[in-house]
Amino acid sequence: MKRTLLTQLWRQLPFFLWLIALWMLLWGQLTWLAFLTGLIVAVFVTRVFRLPPVELSGRVNVFYGALFVLEFVIALVRGSLTVAAQVLDLRRQPGAAIIAVPLITDDDLIMTHTAVTASLIPGSLIVDADRDRRILYLHVIGVRTEAGVEAQRAAVLHWERRIVMAVGSRAQVEAVKTDAATRRPAPIEGGAG
Repeated sequence: MKRTLLTQLWRQLPFFLWLIALWMLLWGQLTWLAFLTGLIVAVFVTRVFRLPPVELSGRVNVFYGALFVLEFVIALVRGSLTVAAQVLDLRRQPGAAIIAVPLITDDDLIMTHTAVTASLIPGSLIVDADRDRRILYLHVIGVRTEAGVEAQRAAVLHWERRIVMAVGSRAQVEAVKTDAATRRPAPIEGGAG
């Protein structure tokens, strides 16, 4: 019993630290007082709002994490410039679509990270997530053809692969590698990529 409690606390430590860091960022203070009040708030939030424990893989690949961050920053800049160009082009409407993207892995945390990543890149926004069937629904702008839709799907799956390679379990890494080997690579362009 004691070992199980310690294991649960150890697995929840990253979430706890994230809540404390978020509290300190919200207050704009990196002080001991902000840390202690953040700790109190984190304990309160986790005890009052009982959420299921987040099961982390326990695996972090720093190389793929850094690669994810680098690609994400590039995609943010590219997406911002693309959306700005589409807005300023008064000759034509950019076109929009709602697309369904079936994900490879069956993990709530990976699905959430993929959805947030896709939504943060200008030009795409998650409108729904079907947890049971592992499908994300996105509203994307700048698509006019089926090839554009497929490129957007490929972009979301690319983000899922990057996230899995950075923090996914070994089984998830094998699943995305197998899926990548069976898919024909599509060009990654537009808002979500």
